[in-house]
Amino acid sequence: MTRNALAGIAGLLFSLPVLAGTLVDLSAEASRPAANDLLRATVYSEASGANPADLARKVNGDIAEAVKLIRGKAGVSVKTGHQSTYPVYGVSSRRIDSWRMRSELVIESKDKGTVSDLLGQLQQMRLAVGDVSQMPSPETRRQAEDEAMREAIRAFQARATLVGEQLGKTWRIKQMNIQQGGGMPPVPMLRAARGVAMMAAEAVPAPLEAGESLISTQISGQIELAD
Repeated sequence: MTRNALAGIAGLLFSLPVLAGTLVDLSAEASRPAANDLLRATVYSEASGANPADLARKVNGDIAEAVKLIRGKAGVSVKTGHQSTYPVYGVSSRRIDSWRMRSELVIESKDKGTVSDLLGQLQQMRLAVGDVSQMPSPETRRQAEDEAMREAIRAFQARATLVGEQLGKTWRIKQMNIQQGGGMPPVPMLRAARGVAMMAAEAVPAPLEAGESLISTQISGQIELAD
């Protein structure tokens, strides 16, 4: 067979229409609750004064003592949060009247009782509570995501089967997109007003009720019905 003949056959093959069945777009969604089993609290030391070096010694000293106390609590992790030092200007001038320094620690634990007691102790050490929030731990969220995905896939398949049965056709998945998300943002439980240190001698955090977050999976896709 000549080269020209082969080229002609190839061109004919590529020009043939591609036969495909009917395409149907479908979507499905499923949600699963996830326990807010992780407690996150922010505490901070803040001070104002004329000398930044003096402020640093005071604030850093408070933070060092707090870290020592926190690390002595089993099942509680701590990390450095936001830190800032900035000037305070006079009301009617551009002159710096004083300085303000703030340093935060972020505490995480699954033990609400320990964190509640710890916050009370930290407040007695002159630290203030910035906020306390609760959310699903990574492993709890992952489990809820897996369960929601399984249910969403089953729902997608059920809808595809329904379409196929009503039209008397078999079907296959052409494409599928899976998105996971949802879930409420961390649930705020306690927040101190800016600049107000919650340092009462018998300071006790508000009762902590965990509650749940809703984790969702959304599936969008396309099925092909056989003609």
